[in-house]
Amino acid sequence: MTVDFNKMDGLVPVIVQDDLSGKVLMLGYMNKEAIAKTQESGRVTFFSRSKNRLWVKGETSGNFLELVSMHEDCDGDTILVKAKPLGPVCHTGSDTCFDEVNASKTGFIDQLRAIIKDRKENPSPGSYTASLFAKGFNKLVQKVGEEAVELVIEAKDDNKDLFLGEAADLLFHYLVLLEAKGYELDEVTKVLYLRHKGGSK
Repeated sequence: MTVDFNKMDGLVPVIVQDDLSGKVLMLGYMNKEAIAKTQESGRVTFFSRSKNRLWVKGETSGNFLELVSMHEDCDGDTILVKAKPLGPVCHTGSDTCFDEVNASKTGFIDQLRAIIKDRKENPSPGSYTASLFAKGFNKLVQKVGEEAVELVIEAKDDNKDLFLGEAADLLFHYLVLLEAKGYELDEVTKVLYLRHKGGSK
């Protein structure tokens, strides 16, 4: 990374975001040593202005932040860290330092979409997803239909695990179908948003 440490006397602000949910977890500061230790250890490390030393988030509570990625902004004077939180992030016990609940994991859908796209463009032997594309569009559409029927059947019963399993199967194959058609999930979301707003374009 190319980071400008001159604006704040050797420090840069760091925004930490949950890699799965996309929720902003906290703001901290890093110097060169904190960045190096974060990259080396895989656990997000800050420079504590109050303690005047490096501080590993979670060193006392055990609620570490496992590093997923780290990028500087366009000016090189702010860092965005994406991490996996191993428990509440705030010292108050809240999920985030902004007292927000960090329960939704739907952000994983974007990761799954990226994997599906990669399997389409770079098929590998033994990949179930790649095999769906290889069988052709008609077979894929048929598979989505089968999964939808299986979900309806399970919905009539009262077995949560089986129902959620079929729901996951349908969602996965639906995402594969979108990729096969060349459409983005965001385009579907936009339709829902416009309907919610009264159909305005």
